[in-house]
Amino acid sequence: MDSLTLPLDYSAIERILPHRYPFLLVDRITAFEPDTRIVGIKNVSANERYLSHSPGEPPALPSTILTEAVAQVGAILILAKPENREKLIYFMGIERVRYRGVVRPGDVVEVEARVVRLRSRMGVLEGRARVGDQVVAEGTMTFALGSSLAPGAERRAPRNSLAPSA
Repeated sequence: MDSLTLPLDYSAIERILPHRYPFLLVDRITAFEPDTRIVGIKNVSANERYLSHSPGEPPALPSTILTEAVAQVGAILILAKPENREKLIYFMGIERVRYRGVVRPGDVVEVEARVVRLRSRMGVLEGRARVGDQVVAEGTMTFALGSSLAPGAERRAPRNSLAPSA
């Protein structure tokens, strides 16, 4: 993962983030500038298990899930660096978060995260989610890097549950 070839697809994202389906919320990375910014895509389908269904309203993506998608895009920016490859990232807080629109099935959410401050073990990212030209969420997120994974452990996609175990 020393050099990234864009766009990053779902399987490449799985090699960076520890998240897995159904909670891996980033489908593709389309832009990546190390230590500066990243742009990711979240396709929202009607089959998403966490859509909210209010009586008389069409289903919508909850703001908490949208916030997590922004955090995951930011985490990819940090964890894709070779020196952070085996580290864990912790979501420490959010500030000035505003939700400005509703995200519905069929929407393509473009998520951008920019570095505000970056230190060796902590940082602050500014995130923004858009559907088309409309900003639907924005805010500032603080993160911390934790210790590496156990020696010899590696991030990998889970085994196919239908495959015989070794």
